[in-house]
Amino acid sequence: MAQTTLILQALKGCLKQKGITYAQVAKRLDLSEASVKRIFSEENISLQRLDQICAMMNMEITDLSKIAEKKQDEISELTEEQEAEFVKQPKLLFVAYMLLNEMDFDAIKAHYDISEHEGIQLLAHLDRIKFIDLLPGNRVKLLTSRNFRWRKHGAIEKLFNEQIRAEFFQSKFAKADDCMQFGGALVSRATILQMHTKIEKLIAEFNELAQQDASLPFSERIGCGIVGAMRPWEFSLFSQFRRR
Repeated sequence: MAQTTLILQALKGCLKQKGITYAQVAKRLDLSEASVKRIFSEENISLQRLDQICAMMNMEITDLSKIAEKKQDEISELTEEQEAEFVKQPKLLFVAYMLLNEMDFDAIKAHYDISEHEGIQLLAHLDRIKFIDLLPGNRVKLLTSRNFRWRKHGAIEKLFNEQIRAEFFQSKFAKADDCMQFGGALVSRATILQMHTKIEKLIAEFNELAQQDASLPFSERIGCGIVGAMRPWEFSLFSQFRRR
């Protein structure tokens, strides 16, 4: 991962930890809040502005670099064998998913049908495959990075293609919290590649918002899925008219 990305991730983490909002950063930099959000999303920041933000937190840029170096050791994706274990054991995948959403062991037991004994075994398994560090009192330290993702063409993606996608798109997307937009057009390859980047940033922004919501009580959070997809494609109803 690029060093700039790691430093900005470290910066966002420190701002959140110290309770400093984008609005406060905007005021310090004499910018609009939208401009500050754009700086983070586009990962385009000058050393002068970076130094100003660090000063708000009583930190130096070198402090961010040290945090970023530690981030490099975090897991961004699992091995094929590890993902295969998750697919074989749905409860292991479930607990991993909940931990990624910053639910602690007690909250998982309180809201789901998992006993203390079974839960500890699952946590121990996640510890063995280096997904977490299992600490005293069944506390957990995630070893995954904030940009953690499932493997491309891996076991979890296969599970998505075989089961999750079918369930997800059964909906008519007609409820108040549902949203589905579709667009189709004749475009250049350059536009396709540009849209790939935008989709990646949209998913990254969704994950960042989910991180911000992680501190909310379980009752105030709703399981939610977002799919970003794009591919060269022609509707069969239209392709039949193409001159052969």
